[in-house]
Amino acid sequence: MTVSKSKTAALGVTAVLLACGLYWSTPLLALQDAQPATTKPSPHGTANAFIELTDAQAQQIQVRPVETGTFAATRDAVGNIAFNDDRTVPVFPSYQGKISAIFTNVGQDVQKGAPLYAVESPDLLQAESTLISSAGVRDLTQRALERAQQLYGVQGISEKDLQQAISDQQSAEGAYKAARDAVRIFGKTDVQMDQIVLARRVDATLLVRSPVSGRVVSRSAAPGILAQPGTPPAPFTVADISTLWMIANVSESDAPALRLGQPVEVTLMAYPGRTFQGKITNIGAAVDPGTHRLAVRAEIRDPQHELRPGMLANFAIQTGVTAHSPAVPADSVVREHDGTMSVWVTTDRHRFYKRTVTLGLQQGGQYQILNGLQAGENVATEGAIFLSHAYEAGMH
Repeated sequence: MTVSKSKTAALGVTAVLLACGLYWSTPLLALQDAQPATTKPSPHGTANAFIELTDAQAQQIQVRPVETGTFAATRDAVGNIAFNDDRTVPVFPSYQGKISAIFTNVGQDVQKGAPLYAVESPDLLQAESTLISSAGVRDLTQRALERAQQLYGVQGISEKDLQQAISDQQSAEGAYKAARDAVRIFGKTDVQMDQIVLARRVDATLLVRSPVSGRVVSRSAAPGILAQPGTPPAPFTVADISTLWMIANVSESDAPALRLGQPVEVTLMAYPGRTFQGKITNIGAAVDPGTHRLAVRAEIRDPQHELRPGMLANFAIQTGVTAHSPAVPADSVVREHDGTMSVWVTTDRHRFYKRTVTLGLQQGGQYQILNGLQAGENVATEGAIFLSHAYEAGMH
């Protein structure tokens, strides 16, 4: 029995649809009423292949209108969160001393001026001793001056003796002020210095305070250890965590598009669905000859202190102007054998026309359409690949 060309094409379409898993109800398995795949004018006057479906078959194809999407020219990379070294401060004592107490630990947040540790400083001991002795000399010369003034008033001493008493008192006052300034360098307040002078008792304990508000990120301090200014490792390190760094390696081919200050969007596995904002603050001077990648650093705002150094992060750098273009879901686009991209356009949800399109960027599960579609046209989404397979089967 001879089968007509039309029925042969229809049966071929049916076989492909079944092989691809597209469900058709049993009475409609044979596409007896479907038009064979062919080439005819589209509603817009251009020659495009089409395939026609029955009502039941058409229900299996999802259709949605082409929307206008927003696409930003970006470059993607993967990197890691790190502390902002520009805002990370090693906290050394101002003077050598043995650590006597620890007041905080790694991971704790501290405010500027909060005590981190204490040292017993022989330099502070000497400075306080000098303050006490200079205070005694000042008091002595002050009383001597008062007596000299009284005696001079009754012609009991000469003017030369009075001037000598005045000079001694001024020298003692200057030495006392210098001693207070020396103790103030160690962080002692005026009230504390007054108490030392009043009690005539030295306190060699030097409190080392945090110079910034932030988080303690490292500690090598322990009671009994000798701490020296500027000698690593620092007893404590405090980092301002209001901003962090993301350090990524960008493909060599993307290097010409990178500029300082470009906006950056960062997403992390730890916070799905969240986006953190930042900007590029440093671009490496050289490309790694082994990996052909360029180190790029961005400063990321983290006001809630949610990010942790070492977290894996994705890096989207905006390198161009945002464009508004027709956009279709990724599953609407079919790659043809010749490498071209196509979609299936419909006006009545029964007859679908094959349309070649030019793609741009892919973002958020959508393709940017540079040519071939207009916003408002209806395209097949889920099921587009099956239409292409059915069309190919009908051509053979």
